[in-house]
Parts: sequence; C-alpha cells; structure tokens
Amino acid sequence: MSRPLRIVAWNIRAGGGRRVDLIADRLQSWGADVVALSEFRATPPSLQLRQSLAGQGLGHQISTVDPTTPASNRLLIASRWPLRAIRLRNAPTEPGRWCLVEVGAPQAFTLGSMHIPNAVTGRKYPYHAAVLNVARSWRRGPALLVGDTNSGRIGIDEEAPCFTRREDGWVQALEDLRWRDSFRHLHPDARAYTWYSPNGRNGFRLDQAFINRRLIPRLIDTRYEWVLSPNCNGRRDAVSDHAALIVDLEAQP
Repeated sequence: MSRPLRIVAWNIRAGGGRRVDLIADRLQSWGADVVALSEFRATPPSLQLRQSLAGQGLGHQISTVDPTTPASNRLLIASRWPLRAIRLRNAPTEPGRWCLVEVGAPQAFTLGSMHIPNAVTGRKYPYHAAVLNVARSWRRGPALLVGDTNSGRIGIDEEAPCFTRREDGWVQALEDLRWRDSFRHLHPDARAYTWYSPNGRNGFRLDQAFINRRLIPRLIDTRYEWVLSPNCNGRRDAVSDHAALIVDLEAQP
C-alpha cells in the first residue's frame, strides 16, 4: 500500500514568532504533503517559516498576506505539487481568511483553507453563509474545506456551553449538503478539543475538515495533535494555542 497523502491544517498563533523552528520541525516530522496555516503573517518569523517549508519540499505556495499590513492574520497553503488559485463569486469575502486552490497531486483535488472570525466581529455569520453557498453549488470534483472555524456542535464539541444554535446549525447544514466533518465521520462520539479558553481552561473543538462525497472514499484518518515544547514544562499551548488537524487520504483512489 502506498504512503497516505497527508494534509495538515494548523492555526500557528500570531505568525509563529519565536516558535517557527519548532513549528517547522513538527510539520516535517509529520511528513506533511500539503499544509494550510492560519494566523500566518507577512512578518519575518512567518517568512522564515515559509522558506523552511520550501526546504522540506513544500515549495508550491499561495498566501493571502498583505505586505502593507504585515501583522494581520492571513493564510498560507504550501504543497509538494503545483497549486492553482480558484476564485468563486459566491466565496467568502473576508480579507485574507479564505483561500481556495486546486492541488495538482497525482489524483488532483481542491483544498479550501478557512479562518472564520469570532461572532463579536459581526462577520462570522456572513462567512458561514458564503461557505454554505460554495458547498451547495460545488461542481468541481473531490474537495475538502479545512481550518479554524470557531464553530462546533453543541454538547459534544465543548466542555462548557459556548456554541450557539447558529454555529451548530452551520455544521449540520454542511452535513446535509454531504460535506462530512471528517473527524466526526470516523469518530462519531469522540471528545477532542483543539483550543482551550485561557481563563476557564475549558476545551472546544474549533478546527475541522469538511470533505465532500467525491473525496470521502479516500479518507483514511483524521486526528488532532498538540505540540509540546521541551523547554516549557509540558505546556500544551507553548508552541500554539491550537492543536494541529491531520487528515490522511489514500494517495490513489
């Protein structure tokens, strides 16, 4: 059996900062073939990380960074295979927080990277609606949408009440459109948290991969991993305050 095709989606927190070497080392240890990073920036640490990924063979890269606002949180997609940006009229318009690409792997697929704003911004639910429009009208073959959605299901994806019916309903609407939450598809009742509140220390699963019916036959595994720093007494959030999302696909259908 051939090695799986591995996609890693990860919110690296504030551009990576002094943690970029640890982030790069971990991505290399996972053997990522495609990486989708949230909170990537146009700052020197992020640019260093970009070069490190190219040195790992992930030299095909598309970013949404704006050099005029280098500290703004944006996205980076890096791949072993060529990437082609796709622009859709009904896609989210949130600046820098949506990126859709065709990945030119031996069996090509489309990858959408998302970083959905918090509800307090007033921009979360318009983003939700746009994602549903993309999913509803999709005609482009195998695809998955990954990233930090700041959303989840009531009860099972939270240690304390947090998610609203609108957020829960958004996830259910994607399921109804046959875009499966890949972790829940494989682990229907499992508890897994990808971010913890700094005050209450309650856990929430904020990071997902939604995979469409054309790609789900190739799904092997979806899991989350926290990265610990050897110099921070085992602190879960020392490298990033989010766990990484790892999706394995069959390289050949």
